[in-house]
Amino acid sequence: MADINVMVEGHTDDVPYKGKAELLDNWDLSTKRATTILRILVTGTKISPARVTAAGRSQYVPLEKGKTPEARQKNRRTEIILTPKLDELFKILEAN
Repeated sequence: MADINVMVEGHTDDVPYKGKAELLDNWDLSTKRATTILRILVTGTKISPARVTAAGRSQYVPLEKGKTPEARQKNRRTEIILTPKLDELFKILEAN
């Protein structure tokens, strides 16, 4: 895992957030989702926090465009994106 970067993206549906005062809106909610998963990944594991990034995408990258409860449920998610270190990736590409 030493040469892999991890990005955790949080997503929301398109319904404006109305909840706890410490979260302002869907941007905050999506970022909170990502940081919650990030903490789970790095706590008690060998994953270096220096290799992990949390990002909030709010409602702007939906999987489903519809306004149905099912579509909105699919859009409330986190995604984990694994990418090799760029120098390692270039070495792999050059070798092929």
